[in-house]
Amino acid sequence: MNYYLGVDGGGSKTLAVVCDETGRIAGRASSGCGNHQLGADIAERHIRQAVDEALGQAGIGKEQVARSVFGLAGADREADFRILRPMIAGLGLDRHEIVCDTVIGLRAGTRQAHGVVVICGTGTNCYGINRQGEELQVGGFGYTFGDFGGGSDLAVEVFRSVIRAWEGRERPTLLAEAVLRRLAMGSEEEMFHHYLDTGRHIPADLAKLLFEVAEFDETARSILARQGRELGRAAGAVIRKLDMESDRFDLVMAGSILTRGDSRYIVPYLDEEVRAAAPAYELGILTLEPAAGALFMAMNEQGGTDEEIYRRIHQQLSVKAASA
Repeated sequence: MNYYLGVDGGGSKTLAVVCDETGRIAGRASSGCGNHQLGADIAERHIRQAVDEALGQAGIGKEQVARSVFGLAGADREADFRILRPMIAGLGLDRHEIVCDTVIGLRAGTRQAHGVVVICGTGTNCYGINRQGEELQVGGFGYTFGDFGGGSDLAVEVFRSVIRAWEGRERPTLLAEAVLRRLAMGSEEEMFHHYLDTGRHIPADLAKLLFEVAEFDETARSILARQGRELGRAAGAVIRKLDMESDRFDLVMAGSILTRGDSRYIVPYLDEEVRAAAPAYELGILTLEPAAGALFMAMNEQGGTDEEIYRRIHQQLSVKAASA
């Protein structure tokens, strides 16, 4: 019996999944951050932990893994791969491949060999592959290098919106009460001085507050609308540069902001931008753990997967099944 390993290493979580050649999940394990850009030693430890625990749960040794695919956040440039190659080789898995987590997100979200994926989780990223097999990534390097959004950036937008409203630079916002409650602060002034004096990072989970108050708060809606437009612009850039404007393809939305947040406040703005570039595209949301895409890639290097195997993995690694 052959076994396959798929790993999704993100900024907040690493998930490793082992399946046999029939698509039966034999082991799965999760750990912390798997993005080497946030600390190579930390990422290596978490990736190793998740892999070892998944193999242990499956009751197999590394020599029984026929092939493994690692979809890792931060696997963007040659400089990244110079760090990641020895890191993953050190795990002792003979046949393995390292790709960016955008690649496995797309593979998990469409049955087609071509398409586009936008990710909005801790950060943002966009990747596409056309019918000719040409690939392109736009984004993934943070605000300084052109990105906007993801949980970390959105949390800062929430925090600064509360400060600006308190100072009178912007209109009042319901985010103020929600933020003060979440941070256990008595007032905006207390919050202002506390974060200045301590130099603490803004908690990323403040981003969730946008969805909590958006129905009744224009400030929250405007931040989420900007997120949608920015994701759509990244996708539009990929589509145009890969000459996909006339193609029919799936655009897969992945990442917690897109898959767990209220789509009403982001998706229409994303769709408007993308539809202008590719009128025939189809928009969909990732319903599988991205690690499933890594498994599909590991099981078939050409990108195809037997229908029964696909169905079985879908049953076991759907986001709903994973959270049940």
